[in-house]
Amino acid sequence: MSHCSAERPIIDVTDILTRLKGLSSAEEFFVTLGVCYDPKVLNVSRLHIMKRMGQYLAKEDFSDLTDQVIAARARATLERAYEDFATSSPLRHRVFKVLKDHDPDRPVTPGRAFVPFDSILKPFEE
Repeated sequence: MSHCSAERPIIDVTDILTRLKGLSSAEEFFVTLGVCYDPKVLNVSRLHIMKRMGQYLAKEDFSDLTDQVIAARARATLERAYEDFATSSPLRHRVFKVLKDHDPDRPVTPGRAFVPFDSILKPFEE
């Protein structure tokens, strides 16, 4: 089940940046910006989607832009971030440091060997 209407909703763009800064849940961002989403995808990847949106927004320059343009760009960044995780797993994108640090495809840094938890649970052999 998706949270979406048949038509793209008209959103209130008045003072959009201030309003976005005041939001606290991922669902509020989707509703405020009129972006459709699948709750199953959002439940699994909400933090990753919001972090990626923030990364995309950080590259934007909103100086001297109208609220209409800002809202359109914010909507586009949220749609783009959502699509990143709707089509692949958070492990593929690794937006958080903890996931980047434990990339199995990256060689281990000398002096910082990873010890799997399973090996700690094995009985001590003399």
